[in-house]
Amino acid sequence: MRCQAPVVCSRAKGAMRAFTLLEVVIALFLFFMAIFAILGSVSRSLAAARSLQQKFPDISALAAELMLTNRLEEGSMEGDFGDLYPGYTWRRDISLMATNGLFQVDFTIHSGKGRPSADWTTSIYLWRPESRVSSFGRRL
Repeated sequence: MRCQAPVVCSRAKGAMRAFTLLEVVIALFLFFMAIFAILGSVSRSLAAARSLQQKFPDISALAAELMLTNRLEEGSMEGDFGDLYPGYTWRRDISLMATNGLFQVDFTIHSGKGRPSADWTTSIYLWRPESRVSSFGRRL
């Protein structure tokens, strides 16, 4: 049997092929469940990667303290980084290089973490003419 009115026939055929509201809701539910599972997995992977990253201390905080002063004294000083970098200690050795107030500051960072212990040494030079120095390199 043929349809006399093509508009009525196409609507009748289209109604049979459409999704019901229940089918759409179930499809959306499954889609969002899959998306949330993927996002949860990515979030856990990023957290695991962040926990594997090692944070290493640098001398910037130690050197900044010396940059604030106009006078230096020869000698050594030791300390640790506290809760910021647990397991790391530092040592600072200040020595006079020239009689005009040029000092060499050696920073050593020691790591007790891990199997082999490691030491990093960095040196900076500071010119502090306000530090009183005799002509023979001795402090006054």
